[in-house]
Amino acid sequence: MRSLRLHGDRDLRLDDIPPPPPPGPGEVQIRIRAMALNHIDVWGWRGMAFAKRQLPICVGVEAVGDIVALGEGVRGWEAGDRVAPYGAQTCGVCRACTEGRDNLCENVSGIMGFHVDGFARELCNVQARLMVRVPTSIPIEEAACGAVTVSTVEHMLFDNAKLQPGETILIHAGGSGIGSYAIRQAKALGCTVIATAGSDEKCAQSLALGADHAVNYREKNFASIARRLTGKRGVDVVFEHVGADTWAGSLLSLCMGGRLVTCGSTSGVSAETNLMMIFQRQLHIFGSFGASMRNIAAGYAKMEAGLLPVVDTVVPLERFAECLDRLESRRVFGKIIVTL
Repeated sequence: MRSLRLHGDRDLRLDDIPPPPPPGPGEVQIRIRAMALNHIDVWGWRGMAFAKRQLPICVGVEAVGDIVALGEGVRGWEAGDRVAPYGAQTCGVCRACTEGRDNLCENVSGIMGFHVDGFARELCNVQARLMVRVPTSIPIEEAACGAVTVSTVEHMLFDNAKLQPGETILIHAGGSGIGSYAIRQAKALGCTVIATAGSDEKCAQSLALGADHAVNYREKNFASIARRLTGKRGVDVVFEHVGADTWAGSLLSLCMGGRLVTCGSTSGVSAETNLMMIFQRQLHIFGSFGASMRNIAAGYAKMEAGLLPVVDTVVPLERFAECLDRLESRRVFGKIIVTL
């Protein structure tokens, strides 16, 4: 079967490998239908894995597929069911796992496609407990965004920032996969959305998605604009994932007691922080990584109701590396989907 594997930094090859064996006890075998690209795919591609990994490694962190075979003891699933496999190999027995906080697993053994073989292959075996059911009414391209993209936004906005109807939110990188979906989520909740983007074109696209205001953060001071738009009060929530380039302005944009939630640092991992501002203005900063399986299921329920992610491009597996280059250079608005 075909498998897209990383053999070295930026060295992706479409290999012909043996198919997996029949699924073992507690496992299912999935035929992968589509994948969504994420920045963690870029990090792995350019050699930024934060743990030892053995090359070559099959890439692909986020996917959707159909069950083709069941292992011994699997209940509640049937061949033909559409599923999204969870992207991390959690232990299932620690306190976090048993409480449904999967992304805080104390004994996680790796992230698929980053530390261990991922989903860029025609067939793979996964533990049945690490699957979420996908409504078949959702188009396969959008469904591919459920396990990481949509659930990350769900976790950031509602578990962490606890965004409320009528609040004002500043959403960075409105053209990104999570930024564009956060705009749709926040508007569906009845919030006022101020989006930032790195070009006038992406600002216009953010407005077309429903953002109330859009700021080119490369040319204008988004913090000053955010404070002016809120009558100098500041925004209730900042949706941050850009990192060093926007960090100081993000804190300045917040109202007294405001909440900042961050899940990324694409422009750099270190930034100066005014600690006095944090405690004097009683700001709340939340780190957010991944999502729980509960978040994935909640995201699919919203997608089934019509709140779909933004798809930029749909390409075949052979163009995976080309699209990683586009994602790295930010020449994308929404999600890039790879089909098998």
